[in-house]
Amino acid sequence: MPPLLELENVTVIRGDRAALQNISLRIESGEHVCILGPNGCGKSTLIKTITRECYALARGNSSMRILGRERWDIFELRGHLGIVSPDLLSSCTTDSTGRDVVLSGFFSSTRIFPHQHPDAEHVARAQAALQRLKIGHLADRPLLHMSSGEAKRTLIARALAHQPDALLFDEPSNALDIAAQFELHETMGELARSGLAILLVTHHVNEIIPEIDRVIMLREGKILIDGPKQDVLTEDNLSRLFGVEVRIHQRQGSFYIY
Repeated sequence: MPPLLELENVTVIRGDRAALQNISLRIESGEHVCILGPNGCGKSTLIKTITRECYALARGNSSMRILGRERWDIFELRGHLGIVSPDLLSSCTTDSTGRDVVLSGFFSSTRIFPHQHPDAEHVARAQAALQRLKIGHLADRPLLHMSSGEAKRTLIARALAHQPDALLFDEPSNALDIAAQFELHETMGELARSGLAILLVTHHVNEIIPEIDRVIMLREGKILIDGPKQDVLTEDNLSRLFGVEVRIHQRQGSFYIY
């Protein structure tokens, strides 16, 4: 398999500033990676650049490849990447049922519109994704009537339905209570162990599941540190990243700061 992602000297401008500055990064297919950094460091811009919601400056020394290709039909690309993000959750907050939200992933939309006609295979795959996440009972429930945890698991099912090469999680624990966070981490771990590539973007160290092997620290649009999780997640590195004194505790492969 070609690398999931290859960036060379990528700069992305948002507003009047560079949200990403000369980023060079390679992530292999099947890797489990965390992009860690404070708010405003460029994490979400990186996700939006991968999904082609943002575009890098066109320069002679700059390039970007996803799964070995520089150019993609955006709808074809979204069939290879499963996205779970706060933006998506807010867009999907409608009276659509869990089944329809999952089916919407086949059309890169947020619900099933009148001109969209899922076929029998789409419906079967959507139901299989719901069952895989043990939320088959939510198929007929409107998203508006779900808890935050149920809605988040429905979005993961949406991301899984088209059998992607990688899952991209952007701040996945936002708005979840403690019980829902534990359920989410367990689900993410199961998906990672199944062989799916996982790219987790977060500013919460405790979101980094044990299956994550590599951590990339991002600060002010630049890569600060990139390496194996055990080497990167140190008190000195975390204090430097977040600009405050940090203490860290490790337990059963997970890291907690205080």
